[in-house]
Amino acid sequence: MQILNLKDLSAGFGVKPLFQNINLQVNIGECIALVGRNGVGKSSLLKIIAGEYSPDSGSVQFSKNTTISMLSQTVPLKLTGSVYDVIATGLSEIGALLQSYQVVLKKLETDVSEKLLAEQATLAQKIDACDGWSFDQKIQTVLSKLDLKGHDEITALSGGLKRRVLLARALVNDPDILLLDEPTNHLDIDAVLWLESFLKKYTKTIILITHDRNFMSNLATRIIEIDYQNLFSWPGNYAHYCQLKEELIVAQEREQALFDKRLSDEEVWIRQGVKARRTRNEGRVRRLEALRKEKSEQFKQQGKSKIHIQSDTQSGKVVFNIEDLSFAYADKNNKKIIRHFSSIIGRGDCVGIVGQNGAGKSTLIKLLLGDLSPTSGTITRGTNLEIAYFDQYRLELDETQTVQDNVGLGREKITINGKEKHVISYLQDFLFSPERARIKVSGLSGGEKNRLLLAKLFSRPSNLIVMDEPTNDLDIETLELLEEKLSDFPGTLLIVSHDRAFLNNVVTQLWVMGSDGHIQEHVGGHFDWENLMPQKSTPFSDEKKEKVDVVKIKTQKITRPERRELNALPKKITALENEIVQLQHVMLDSGFYQQSKEQISAHNQKLSAAESALAKCYERWQKLEDKI
Repeated sequence: MQILNLKDLSAGFGVKPLFQNINLQVNIGECIALVGRNGVGKSSLLKIIAGEYSPDSGSVQFSKNTTISMLSQTVPLKLTGSVYDVIATGLSEIGALLQSYQVVLKKLETDVSEKLLAEQATLAQKIDACDGWSFDQKIQTVLSKLDLKGHDEITALSGGLKRRVLLARALVNDPDILLLDEPTNHLDIDAVLWLESFLKKYTKTIILITHDRNFMSNLATRIIEIDYQNLFSWPGNYAHYCQLKEELIVAQEREQALFDKRLSDEEVWIRQGVKARRTRNEGRVRRLEALRKEKSEQFKQQGKSKIHIQSDTQSGKVVFNIEDLSFAYADKNNKKIIRHFSSIIGRGDCVGIVGQNGAGKSTLIKLLLGDLSPTSGTITRGTNLEIAYFDQYRLELDETQTVQDNVGLGREKITINGKEKHVISYLQDFLFSPERARIKVSGLSGGEKNRLLLAKLFSRPSNLIVMDEPTNDLDIETLELLEEKLSDFPGTLLIVSHDRAFLNNVVTQLWVMGSDGHIQEHVGGHFDWENLMPQKSTPFSDEKKEKVDVVKIKTQKITRPERRELNALPKKITALENEIVQLQHVMLDSGFYQQSKEQISAHNQKLSAAESALAKCYERWQKLEDKI
């Protein structure tokens, strides 16, 4: 049954239209994921559906009495009251009763008067009558799961925590249509998994925007792509969309080749034709002009990020030597955030750091970089370190300066891979038009700020890249390109992230920070770590302490050279598997057995050698895994 209908919708903010005459029908119970590059209008479309923006033309139609809740990327400036109060405002009249009840409870802590007791009893009766206690229970649940305290004042919270409060408000309302714009931003993996589980059980309609591909794959029943000012509907989850999209791209490449040939033929004809022939063939000339215009439009539309990471001279073999590290903030009752941690990060290691919010991930990064000093223990930094640091709060960006000046630092040209390049041209590789490059950073969207931070980060050579939550607000295309470039980076990587797919695709080992201050080391990406957990829905929990201790003791049996060998084996295995597939493919050719016996024998020997090497790699991998 249909709940939402977008009919002939057009909208544009500024000169460029975002979409033109789009149509979309949404049914009850669907979970739709909106995908597309930053700036194509995903957030604007959600705001139009929510009634926050008005379209230029067309209509947004709902079924009768439809309720809507929305989580935006931006946090309203005028949020006041306690965290509980803000969440309860999403419940209209019931929320107002619950807020009043909480106020009375607070007053009763210091004044147990008959008037207050009578007011409490009256409010309790009203809440009983409208089944309000079930909503109070919902509020308490989301407070717990999102690690929020109901009595905290909203004005005292960081931007990230305020967004979590607004997410809680959207969830407790139980709307007919739930609109979520990047709901996993500022959540730890524990909270992401809880939210995923909550939304899986949600029987009403969800429309979401997210860069978290795992989150999307596990929830979406349909993908809506915004591209070329239009909507394209893809059935199924994100993995199915990727498969269908790949098939479409192959088909489009074939069509593009035919188009280019037709254009080339027409260009040859027009150059060779005499004036009289052109006059007699005006229709063909008009077709050529149309082809040229179409080609021009293709070039306008097909811009892509071109991320290049400059690697510097090699660092020393040991990048960080950490010995018995402990740390506690003096203003937090000296509670140890990190306890007796020892490890070595070698050149070329790719380390992912995960844990609950408040576990100390960013603190550990600051300790490694020398911004904080250990309470006890030592951190010895290697030689020749050139560090590029991506911080989640974007403090590296000057909001008062232009995009161009943030990267060029007042210069018009910068050196990229040994060659001079104009800053504007360099920024175009990160999808900033010349006009966009000249505006102040304060006018950029969250995704654009992250792209700018990447541009600034990679404008200087480095051999150690440190990234604190780099995936927030990036579109998936840029995210996948970043993964590819980081995987090829010859230096050392330290990455804090809640994005499971990103961690799995980039890092080769995980440091898992527990709430008790202990850090466990695990070989592999996030999925490898998940597979070790008793229950995937409760990572980082301290419930199985005996199990954790066993894992920690076992991990110490593998030597550091063996760990590096283990980290390198997956890439080696993939290369051997690809080689075997190619060798087997050659043998399927009908002409293979028409070669000489010597050539066939040499080919078979090469195949046997590759298969033998692959078997040894698997055997070695198993042996090293058994040591963990």
